Amino acid sequence: MLAAGSAGAAAVLAGACAAPATTRPTAGQPSASPAPTRAGTSAAPACVLAVRAGTGPYYLDVGLVRSDITQGRDGVPLQLDLTVVRVADGCRPLAAARVEVWHADADGDYSTGKDTFLRGTQITDHTGRCVFHTIVPGWYAGLAPHIHFTVRPDTHTETTSQFFFPEDLLTKVYTRPPYTRRTPPRHPNTRD
Repeated sequence: MLAAGSAGAAAVLAGACAAPATTRPTAGQPSASPAPTRAGTSAAPACVLAVRAGTGPYYLDVGLVRSDITQGRDGVPLQLDLTVVRVADGCRPLAAARVEVWHADADGDYSTGKDTFLRGTQITDHTGRCVFHTIVPGWYAGLAPHIHFTVRPDTHTETTSQFFFPEDLLTKVYTRPPYTRRTPPRHPNTRD
């Protein structure tokens, strides 16, 4: 099972079935080779299994089925366009999978208690696709900026991990308000 796709802000790649992947695969993790292509055609994207990572802090399963998860939070707009595929089935799109995302705001804060900003759920369409409208996440000490996600293709299977962002994109984004209220993170993604 994979989460895949691209994020709209500066064409940030945010998934495991886009080339190049920004979830960080670990040595020995399963992957599938790109499909063969005919001469003169573009290569198919590689299909790489997302690395499993912990749920992380502050996750609330509130059943929020919605595409726009900003709830008025300031930040650089980000369209998180995801496709879920099944690796064991040749990376075919998976319809009706539940995708949950959550992340920190520009100040590095998560919604807690009754707050629900920057978290939501979508059900994938017949092409395995779902879209979240959000902002580029802020950061907190000890971890590179990221978006948490869980994919549930059925009631007894799930994968939880995180999307990370290219440092050059974050450097540009974090020179803009509201991110400029704080000193940018010193943690390159490779140090996490």
